[in-house]
Amino acid sequence: MNIKGWTKILGFAMVLVLLLTACGQDEDGTQGSSEKTTIKIGYIPITHAVPLYVEEGLAEEGFENFELELVKFGSWPDLMDALNAGRIDGASALVTVAMRAKEQGIDLKAVALGHRDGNALVTANDIEGVADLEGQSFAIPHKFSTHNILLYQALKQNGFSYDYVNAVEMPPAEMPAALSEGRIAGYVVAEPFGAQSVVHGNGKVLYQEDDLWKDAIDCALVLRTEFINEQQTAAEEFVNAYVDAGLKAEEGHEETNQIIQDYLDVDDEVLDLSLEWISYDDLKINQDSYTELREYIIEMGLSENPPTYDEFVDNSLFDKAMGSNE
Repeated sequence: MNIKGWTKILGFAMVLVLLLTACGQDEDGTQGSSEKTTIKIGYIPITHAVPLYVEEGLAEEGFENFELELVKFGSWPDLMDALNAGRIDGASALVTVAMRAKEQGIDLKAVALGHRDGNALVTANDIEGVADLEGQSFAIPHKFSTHNILLYQALKQNGFSYDYVNAVEMPPAEMPAALSEGRIAGYVVAEPFGAQSVVHGNGKVLYQEDDLWKDAIDCALVLRTEFINEQQTAAEEFVNAYVDAGLKAEEGHEETNQIIQDYLDVDDEVLDLSLEWISYDDLKINQDSYTELREYIIEMGLSENPPTYDEFVDNSLFDKAMGSNE
């Protein structure tokens, strides 16, 4: 090949390099990456993680600064192991379980609630009151849960000690069947499992959550502090979309209800009752409610020094989100 031919090839290569370099630059001309960060959030398929479902389901055009990947788990221990190991960036989790992880040295921040209300103490139909539960098995999802504290409150407010019943840990999805088969006398857990027993005639509501404990907090959206610090812009957009999704879920449109149905795979009647019991429009973590929860944890002997509000709760992302949604 002559010199003229080599000159043409060299010139084409230089143009190609310049074009590729330009594609990797930000608007200000600095070198950057067009790839979005992927935020991995763990969840268990319950109504208390509804804002996550709606956030993902309504994001037809995607998000500006991140891709959302929801990671399904079958149990709280498996979810928390993944969160603690850094395999996921955050989770919709029992706030008490996340508090326990924080106490054990995992650097987490609770940035929003998963819901308000929606926890019912469901019993067999022949149970007339707490007194009828003496010596019987009563299921809870985890001893470090608001559900366990609600059981404690029901017993205490009726003049009984915690050991009046046999509290047993059980995966939420197993509870309705265990009740219908007579293996337990009742249970308290996240929705839609309480509504399942009521709708199918296998149980009844003995107490709703606010009958026992006003403004209780249960599930929370928790994020690893490392993720918040390293991906601040993506974290802000993610929480903003999460808060907006909660507001849309509360409105109860057919579109959002179908998204929820796709994740939970329950009868329409069960879902309707669950959503009647629960709300998603006020997801800020209130200091008084958190402090009360912390005091109950200490009172029950579950922990001597659970993290304080200032140590564990970060409302800054939520506050920014509310400002954007006004």
